[in-house]
Amino acid sequence: MLAAVVISLIPVSISYLKAVTSTYNVSWTIQSVEWLRNNGANGLVSQVEDWYYSLTAPAKGGPGLGSLPKAGLADSGVHPPPSISPVIHPALPGEGVWHPASRDPGLAGSLFVTTFRSEADYPRLVAGVAWINGQRTRLSYVPGMQEPPSLPSRGSAEVPPALRRNLVATFNGGFPLSTSNGGLVARGQTIAPMVNGAGTLVESASGKVDVVSWHGGPTAGPNVVFAKQNLPLIIDHGQKNPNLSDGPEWGATVGNAIRVWRSGVGVDRNGNLIYAAADTQTVGTLATILQRAGAVRALELDINQTWTSFITYQHRYAHDPSNLLPDMVRSPSRYLTPDDRDFFAVYLK
Repeated sequence: MLAAVVISLIPVSISYLKAVTSTYNVSWTIQSVEWLRNNGANGLVSQVEDWYYSLTAPAKGGPGLGSLPKAGLADSGVHPPPSISPVIHPALPGEGVWHPASRDPGLAGSLFVTTFRSEADYPRLVAGVAWINGQRTRLSYVPGMQEPPSLPSRGSAEVPPALRRNLVATFNGGFPLSTSNGGLVARGQTIAPMVNGAGTLVESASGKVDVVSWHGGPTAGPNVVFAKQNLPLIIDHGQKNPNLSDGPEWGATVGNAIRVWRSGVGVDRNGNLIYAAADTQTVGTLATILQRAGAVRALELDINQTWTSFITYQHRYAHDPSNLLPDMVRSPSRYLTPDDRDFFAVYLK
């Protein structure tokens, strides 16, 4: 019986050791958790996370902030989008005011960033938001070394050096396929069947990027370059999803009401992308942040601090990278070296 037990553990041990030794920029502890998720223990991991985040949730109220984290650079002379209306009054200096993210004149007007306090009940919580000019930029989906798991041609899992001259920003790509409840199209090929009704970040052959509720069936047509799905839309037609409060669609991982790092991406009425991220958010408060920033359609991306990244570059060739928020723990050089997870890169057209 002992020999049978030992023999039965050999495949498990090999699988685990392969998982924790083949990572590129993730600690073995994080990869251990991901290995558990991918091997039938997703429910257990999610329950432990629920307990932890519930026990460490911040209390309401408390002293307010005296200043906000620095976001962006001095005015470049390019007209920015309208400022985000403050939630808490009086507003702090620069709150909700868009600033360029690059010093390079060639990148001017392509990306603006800002920060603001998103909830009156939690006056120390700060959201970081980015506005990406849809007329001046293009978006590229980049597979990681391990996600998505099945891909005929994976690539280098980093921003290709040949394309870094025109790199504007990079950001996290959403849940793994095992937990996204959605499908994936990469380089025009359907990698995982698309799901009708799922929130989808999609690029058409014309180069137009949009956030939509998918209704095109399980296989994308030749007009789709990439399509990444991640749960239902949290904003549609300018209104928040009415199910955000009870969250039946957000129960596969950390639930909708658990306060944790969250990120999301949306599109405004003029076709510009809006990215948002903040600590200690529910899916409902994330939707409120994106809505306040101007998104008319939006979906949630990654949650948890380990996976949330939005990186800007002050100069061409990806020089002087910076995280959108100082509390983002991943290196701003992430995505300039091979990464385990898929992500999006923003380039000048």
